[in-house]
Amino acid sequence: QVQLVESGGGLVQPGGSLRLSCVVSGSIFSISVMAWYRQAPGKQRELVATITSSGSTNYADSVKGRFTISRDNAKNTVYLQMNSLKPEDTAVYYCKLIMGLMAYWGQGTQVTVSS
Repeated sequence: QVQLVESGGGLVQPGGSLRLSCVVSGSIFSISVMAWYRQAPGKQRELVATITSSGSTNYADSVKGRFTISRDNAKNTVYLQMNSLKPEDTAVYYCKLIMGLMAYWGQGTQVTVSS
């Protein structure tokens, strides 16, 4: 059974930083692609960043230069460092594990950027 548990969300002022974590149970983490998505109220879920098993990364244009995705295979954990946060970054953030045709989601963590 693969389970993903996110943490690290909260309320932060514009310009601030947060680091999200996603811990994955199971033995397939190190060979999986990991991704962060977000969903704002009334909007569709959108891809924020991905990282392959070898560490290659990709970002949505809206977060390039501000967000960094990383992974620690020894800890079965993927991170999303978010800097220079903007009110439009407010959303529920989800992590996703992808391996072949299989995909698993976490329950999400709320990020609110507001003064």
